[in-house]
Amino acid sequence: YPMYTSGSTGKPKGVMIEHGSIVNLLSAMKVVPGLVASDVLAAVTPLSFDIAGLEIYLPLIAGAQVVVLPRSIGLDGAHLKSVLDRMRATLLQATPATWRLLLDAGWVPNGSLKVLCGGEAMPADLTSALSQQSSDVWNLYGPTETTIWSCLSSLTAGERVSIGRPIFNTRLYVLDTAGVVVPIGAAGELYIGGAGLARGYLARADLTADRFVPSPFGDGERLYRTGDV
Repeated sequence: YPMYTSGSTGKPKGVMIEHGSIVNLLSAMKVVPGLVASDVLAAVTPLSFDIAGLEIYLPLIAGAQVVVLPRSIGLDGAHLKSVLDRMRATLLQATPATWRLLLDAGWVPNGSLKVLCGGEAMPADLTSALSQQSSDVWNLYGPTETTIWSCLSSLTAGERVSIGRPIFNTRLYVLDTAGVVVPIGAAGELYIGGAGLARGYLARADLTADRFVPSPFGDGERLYRTGDV
């Protein structure tokens, strides 16, 4: 299926996601951070945003319940707080901006709520605030081109925020401009390989060739250049 990027760096680009890539993501996320049949997931992300795929499809493969909330509720912290309390949600995925709306509205989660935060950089103060409210807080990272999320980390107040470890069948490399792995602690560009890689950009063979490059670590493997340092 085609999923368009936000276009924050220019004209939106259609990313061609493979069926196997979304299945790999869902299989991984079902295990870590985990979802079971008794869970209730509150879906607040607009369908035009790629991370909405997790909210819609993950409950279906786990036999769990998904409640799709109107966009207006996701933009109103007090209203969202009330709805989450009423529906007894056990998992919510949202951006840092939405989590701040909830915290500012005086939200206190039920004891079983799993907090998934991604889509933007996770500030340390938000990590601390969420960790005080829940013992199950996760930071997620991944570009559209590698199918929603590529890695995640469990967060604890006071610890340094990181993007964590890769999900199933995913490889992360930090490389220099020559494509060589940099030493630990040195700066380099993040490259992602594995089952999550998209086919490429819709009708943009030039851009596909620039961003999806041959891997120096395996015959026939490709890596996606994230541009993130």
